[in-house]
Amino acid sequence: VQLQASGGGLVQTGGSLRLSCAAATRTSGTHTLAWFRQAPGKEREFVAARRTGGITAYADSVKDRFFISRDNAKNAVYLQMNSLKPDDTAVYYCAYSPSGLITSEIRRRNNYHYWGQGTLVTVSS
Repeated sequence: VQLQASGGGLVQTGGSLRLSCAAATRTSGTHTLAWFRQAPGKEREFVAARRTGGITAYADSVKDRFFISRDNAKNAVYLQMNSLKPDDTAVYYCAYSPSGLITSEIRRRNNYHYWGQGTLVTVSS
C-alpha cells in the first residue's frame, strides 16, 4: 500500500489545517489508518487513528481539536486540525495497518506496516 500525505504548511496559532492521505491502492477488508507526527529532536508519536467500522482513537494532546475521517470513494483519510498550537509543529505521517487494531495496539507505531512520506506542519506563535 502506497500512501501519499499532503496538506501541510505554515499556520498561526489558533488556525486550522486539513491533512490528506491518499492510498495508491484500494484499502479493503479490515484495516486501520492512522496519523503520527515527529517533532524535531523527538520520537514519532501517535496522533489519531480510524479502524474499519468507524472506531477512532486520539492522543490526549489533540483530543477535541483534531478529527480523523475517511472517504471510501477517494480511498483517502483526512486529519482536520483545529486550534493549532506551536507544540503541534511536526512532520505528520499517515500509516496503514492491514489489521483492525484493538485499543491497546492502535497507538503503537510498530503495528503499522506502511507509511507515507510525511508532510510538514509549522505553527507560528
